[in-house]
Amino acid sequence: MFILHEPRRVPGDLAMWFFILAELTVFAILILAFAVTQVLKPEVFAQGRAQLDTSTGLAMTLSLLTAGLLAALAVQQVRLGRSRQGCALLLGALLVALVYVWIKVAEYAHLAGSGLGLEYSTFFTLYWVLTGFHFLHVLLGMVILGWLAWRCWQRAYRVPGLSGLESGVLYWHMVDLVWVVLFPLVYVIR
Repeated sequence: MFILHEPRRVPGDLAMWFFILAELTVFAILILAFAVTQVLKPEVFAQGRAQLDTSTGLAMTLSLLTAGLLAALAVQQVRLGRSRQGCALLLGALLVALVYVWIKVAEYAHLAGSGLGLEYSTFFTLYWVLTGFHFLHVLLGMVILGWLAWRCWQRAYRVPGLSGLESGVLYWHMVDLVWVVLFPLVYVIR
């Protein structure tokens, strides 16, 4: 007896993959600039990094990865025909992402209040540019998660027409991936 399987395909839209590749290229350039400058100015980076709280960075990492897990589980639920459960998981992802925003805004307020702004040192110039650019991507990702949750609530996604849902979740995974690189680079590596 033969079991017919759906042919393998890359999830999401090709346009989203090109967009993600373009965004990852920009992040790669910024990350490379940070890493090279760290080699050139190790004392400045050591002093700047000492002003950051690694546990805060870890909490943000756990928040983003948890949101990514919930978003992936949402896609799985929608594939099984459970759009409302997918909606609930996407709303959970959105709430967990909000934890990241709350922690990041508190960190930004603390650093700015301590005088560690964009012009304080080379480390903080690159810190603000790199994490600020990522923060904007998180905010856009949250809008996307909210939209996806709404569309799931309306039961707008049906197998095999899930490319919109998959594309939105792929965007969120890009945000996760970038942070997984940023966290050790900015907060941990000495």
